[in-house]
Amino acid sequence: MSPAPPGHQVKPHPPGRTISNVPSPPAVRRASSQDSCPGALRVHQAADGGLARVRVPGGVLTGPQWQALIAAAERLGNGQLELTSRGNLQLRGLGTGDEAALAARLQDAGLLPSLTHERVRNLLASPLTGRDGGLLDVRPLIAEFDRALCARPALSELSGRFLFALDDGRADVLAAEPDIAVTATSPHSMQLLLAGRPVAAQRPSSAAVELMLAAAEAFLAERQAQGSAAWRLAELIHGPARVAARLGIVDRAGHTTARAAGHAPAAGHPPAAGHSTAPAPGRVIRQRDGASALVIGIPLGSLSADQARAFLRPQLILTPWRSIVVPDLDTAEAAELLADCARLGMITDGTDALRDVTACTGRPGCASALADVRADALATHRAAGVPLSAGVHWSGCARRCGRPAGAVTDLVATGAGYRLSTGERAVEVGSAPAELTAALLAESALTADPALAGSR
Repeated sequence: MSPAPPGHQVKPHPPGRTISNVPSPPAVRRASSQDSCPGALRVHQAADGGLARVRVPGGVLTGPQWQALIAAAERLGNGQLELTSRGNLQLRGLGTGDEAALAARLQDAGLLPSLTHERVRNLLASPLTGRDGGLLDVRPLIAEFDRALCARPALSELSGRFLFALDDGRADVLAAEPDIAVTATSPHSMQLLLAGRPVAAQRPSSAAVELMLAAAEAFLAERQAQGSAAWRLAELIHGPARVAARLGIVDRAGHTTARAAGHAPAAGHPPAAGHSTAPAPGRVIRQRDGASALVIGIPLGSLSADQARAFLRPQLILTPWRSIVVPDLDTAEAAELLADCARLGMITDGTDALRDVTACTGRPGCASALADVRADALATHRAAGVPLSAGVHWSGCARRCGRPAGAVTDLVATGAGYRLSTGERAVEVGSAPAELTAALLAESALTADPALAGSR
């Protein structure tokens, strides 16, 4: 994810003291609806060079596209590919003036179909759809959505943070808190969700793309009517209800369906999913057609070129959990790829200590960072030796860039160490790996058994 505006900051407190009743962040106020979210053409200048973000709708890439990205990272950047929490990719360390060369490479590979809409092609799709589980195969809708989005000039005005999702009924990508989503309710029907709230009766899946894009246009119209600079639908005043009203969505009694949905999810709405819905790394999945799909976790979401070359297959799917699904393998290919990825240091076992661990860039790549969070994360979690009960995100500053949506344990660098927090619990810890490991293990136990809170 792209950098978020600074949130509420808790005042410093003595080490080891727990914070209670941390106040919520203040309401978002911005002078402009234009955000600084990077793209493939709008490159962010970081401390380690240019940062480009390449949108990958549905996370789906072909082998030649993957090869083109590896080549671009090696020849124009620092040789690394970074997976984001929205199933997109980042290239870092770009030299001044390399934007045109990168754009040409991406266009040649079919990764830049629109110069005007390239930052708004943020679309998640259930990674295993059509191959394992789910009510409806949403794969055909991915390309349809991307073409239709790019064909609507007005939608280029969306923020680079605005998120769409196609959920096949398992509620996996809904955990990313998309602004506009459709979720399958049967093999032939879907329901619209606005900011996570169901606002319409079931519709034929053939109407899903048109409904999503009409909702996006309604968001822009409502934003203008409110004089708002909102980037996300939930930032509008009564956003879901107002957008639904513009779509003319009403219930049988003639009331706007979203009037109630603006306060609470309707009965029967699929629950938002968390880390448990992510396919486990190292898992070999038997597809419906008899072939195999392999899931590989990427430590802290960062791949070297050599690691990336292991995935040179006809197709691969990037997930919002910073893992890669390689589909359509035979049994021998799956076993060989699993062994190669293990040898290259990737996450090939669900018990790996780095599973569900994420981090921002940190030092030295980010000038705002107060610590080398990636080095600290690797040292700490390897010392722990086991995965924690929930996800953990490491941040170099209070902006918490790259943080996954949902409930995670946060470690935010303070300059003197880290502030560790889960929900409203927070404690200051030092920067030594042993101290950080002990604090995380204690927090994991507390999350599993809240009754321990009084002994902390």
